[in-house]
Parts: sequence; C-alpha cells; structure tokens
Amino acid sequence: MKKIDRYILSKYLSTFFFCMLLFTAIVVVVDMSEKTEDFVKSGLSASRLFTDYYLGFIPRIDAMLFPLFVFISVIFFTSKMAGRSEVVAILSSGISFKRYLFPFFLGGFILSFMLWLGYQYVVPDANRKWSEFEKKYVDVNMAPDVNNSTYKQNLYFRIDSNSYAGIKGYDTISKSGSNFALQRIINDQVVYNMRALSFRWDIASHKWNFFNVIERTLDSTSERVKFSDAVTKRFSFSPIDLRKDNYLKDQMSTSDLDEFIRKEKMRGSEMLSTLQVERYNRDAIPVSVLILTLIGAILSSRKVRGGSGFHLAIGVLISVSYILFSRFSIVFATKGNFMPWLAAWTPNICFGCLVIYLYQKAPK
Repeated sequence: MKKIDRYILSKYLSTFFFCMLLFTAIVVVVDMSEKTEDFVKSGLSASRLFTDYYLGFIPRIDAMLFPLFVFISVIFFTSKMAGRSEVVAILSSGISFKRYLFPFFLGGFILSFMLWLGYQYVVPDANRKWSEFEKKYVDVNMAPDVNNSTYKQNLYFRIDSNSYAGIKGYDTISKSGSNFALQRIINDQVVYNMRALSFRWDIASHKWNFFNVIERTLDSTSERVKFSDAVTKRFSFSPIDLRKDNYLKDQMSTSDLDEFIRKEKMRGSEMLSTLQVERYNRDAIPVSVLILTLIGAILSSRKVRGGSGFHLAIGVLISVSYILFSRFSIVFATKGNFMPWLAAWTPNICFGCLVIYLYQKAPK
C-alpha cells in the first residue's frame, strides 16, 4: 500500500466508525424515549436494561443500517476531498482512476467481511436478546386482546416422507402441549396412528414424553390397539421447530438456519420462502456494502458546485432507492412466486450494473 492508499483508507474507516457511533447514539435515544413506559413497567435496573436489551438492540440496528452508514461515510469524506481538489491532484499525478479506487475497494471489502461475520455469529445472538426482552416486557403491553405469541394453536406439519403430526396447543416456554396426533401413511393407507392427551420435551434425553397414549397399528386384515400411561419417543422435530414466530429466523446461526430450512422444505412449510430470503440476505447484504462504497466513491469524486450537500442528497436518494428495491423484492418472494435467492440478490445485481455505468461515465 502506498501513502495515498493509507490516507484514503484511514479517512474511510475513521469517518465510517464516527458516523456509526453518532447514528447509533441517536437511534438509542429515540428508542429509549419510545419505550420509557415499558422500561418502567419492567422494573429492571439501568444495568439490566443495558445487558438484557441494548446489548441486543445495538448490534441488531447497526447491522440493519450498516450499508447506509458506509454509503454516507464514503460520500461525505470523498466529496470533501473533491472540494479541496485532492482528487484532481491524485489523478493529475498519473494515477489511473481504477488505481485511485483501490483503497475504496479494500475498505469496502474489509467492512463487507465484518458485516458478513456479524450476520453469521453476532447478530443472531443479539436478536435473541432483543426478541426475548420484546416478548417479555413490550409485546405484553400492546393490548389485552393480543394473542400470546408463546402459545401456539392448531399446528400441522410433516415429520418425514410418510408421517404427519398435528398439535392442538403448545407452549414454547414450558415446551409442553396438549392433544398430539400422529399418522403414518404408506401407499395411501394409514398403517399407524398415535394420539396423546398431553406431551412434554425431555431436556435430558432430547426426546418427547407423551401421556395417556393410544397407539393403533393397522394392516390389511387386522388392527392392534395399545393403551399407555406414558411413552417416550424420539422424532425428527424438536421444540425449536414448533416455535414459529416472527423472531425465530433472526435468532438462528447460519448453520442452524440451513438445517431448519432443510426440515421445513421436507415438511412443505408455508414459511419456507421467508426463511430462504433471510438465509440469502445474510450473504447478499454484506456484498451491498462493497457496491455502495464504489457508487459513493465514483459519484463524490467529481467536484460540483453543490459540494458535499449535493453529493449527500444524491447519496440519500440512492440509499432510499436501494432499500425500496430490496423491500419490494422480499415482498414478492414471501407473498408471491419470486425466487428467494433472486429476491435477495436482485438489488445487488441492479446496483452492480449501476457501478459499471458510473465508472464508464466518470471523468478520469
């Protein structure tokens, strides 16, 4: 790396971290003012609020706004360089425009990798902290008639290629439920049926305990019925598979999410598209950091009469366009027939083409 590379890279990273720190403080203050009543009702101390809520909220919100922080940072310090004619001096010294963009590319790659690592390990754990606090202290205060998200009713799903299960009610906190039914069908014929009045997850053995059980085994000529007070069985589903709430997919590590998607695909779940979009976004969003870095660098390197204000206005417009593009793609994937991987990567593909166009049109 040359001295000019270190200069641009240091400006890039320092501006980014300052921008992230500033915007995070603003978001925390706004969030705190909105949830003051919930915090008071929780009865928790300030230290508990910080560890139980904000240690989850801050990484979560920073990951969401990370590309925007990057874009604003690049536009801000690059337009300042252009306004002081530093870009003109760099290019006039014989450095090509492609070589000039190298430190931007390197900085964007470093931040993209940081965000990718965050989505794999840090953000899921932060989402778990945040969602547990939301369910326990915030959602319960919304309205008295809001359905308790910890209690699930009328669950129907596929266990394997031949077995189907139904549950009347299940509590995700106690990991217990009532009225469990299982049917095994082979060649369009029911060969096994099981019903239990109640059931509970055994943490020690990682098996399900069923109580007041009736088992029926059928063949072409006879039926065998067995009554049991308690039965312990191992099935391919676990408590996490029954916790189908809005927070679940965000709390899983990538390896757990991949396994969960595999099981839900086998069961023909209705939430499969939502899970797949979340999985593909964990790779696509970090790439957007690199794309937005290059767009910001190319746009802001030209000296214009409006200066930083003009560049920031263009940057905000492009950022909003990117977010809207991404939201529309996700809606089409989860509510329509749009392929999940294409929904996650379409904004990057379109704005990647914009990078190529801007690079070709940039004054060199």
